[in-house]
Amino acid sequence: MRASLSSSSSVLRDLPVLLVAVVWGSSFLAVQRVAEPGTVVAMLVLRFGLVLPLLGLAAWRALRRLSRTEWLGGAALGLVLSGIFLLETYGAVHTSATNAGLIISLAMVLTPLGESALGRTAPPRAFLTAAGLAVLGVALLTGDGGLRPPALGDLLVLGAALVRSAYVLAMARSRAVRNTDMLALTWVQLAVATAVFSVVALAVGPVPWSVALSYGAGQWAWLLHLSLFCTLFAFFVQMWAVRATSPSRVSLLLGTEPLWAAVFGITIAGNRMGPLALLGGALVLVATEWGRRTAPAPEPASHQVEAEVADDAPGVSESGTGTALANSPSARA
Repeated sequence: MRASLSSSSSVLRDLPVLLVAVVWGSSFLAVQRVAEPGTVVAMLVLRFGLVLPLLGLAAWRALRRLSRTEWLGGAALGLVLSGIFLLETYGAVHTSATNAGLIISLAMVLTPLGESALGRTAPPRAFLTAAGLAVLGVALLTGDGGLRPPALGDLLVLGAALVRSAYVLAMARSRAVRNTDMLALTWVQLAVATAVFSVVALAVGPVPWSVALSYGAGQWAWLLHLSLFCTLFAFFVQMWAVRATSPSRVSLLLGTEPLWAAVFGITIAGNRMGPLALLGGALVLVATEWGRRTAPAPEPASHQVEAEVADDAPGVSESGTGTALANSPSARA
């Protein structure tokens, strides 16, 4: 009887986290429904402009306690974050939702590789094999089984994965934000990123309010989905889940995001993939999960940082900084 109750309790704790992976997987399709190449920046202003006041109310007390160094550290990370969002969102509107969701998952492999390079340590052979399979999978996926070069959108999303990896490594090693409240840090980063989008919007494409006026009910529904579910809901669920269940379990569940991106891309967006492209997508899924499980452990110097971040950061894994923070809400579009 106790075992049954424990199992039911575990399922109830896991379900909200799995829902976060599902809504994140749908975010690439949502972006395609509300943005075109010319309105990407305006859409980003609207998306985060809607969520910042709500997140700010929750973070108000923590924000008042931030030091000048923490504000500057958060602002610097916010600048990098704005680059991730721009690359990922522009990429999503120039490629399929399936490709975008699978390619961005490479950050789970790229980040531990970067950590090993910084620590001057050799990754385990199993991890290197997983990384090689991931690269092969992306080649098959983006070439659709042929020899043609990747599309512009594929390259932009790949760039977003690279920048996200650099962001994760910088966040884990930044002394300026090492003990900063995660809620406040996330707000500062999103606020700075939104400020960047607002400035860029003045020079690129239509102004945000004109885009908002042009949206119909369906587009507003997708925009609210991006703001309230993919951002706000995801953040607070992770904040709760990392305390209610094990960090490794949270990371494992969030790692299903690319699978859901493929599901939404194929079933709703109507993405069509040839046999070799399907094989490539499967290789990416298998390789990123294998890489997550075999990622090199963090160096002692960075282990303390990870432990401190784990107190507040959602999505922290025990397999190293790479998988520890790759799914943190401020690193995730």
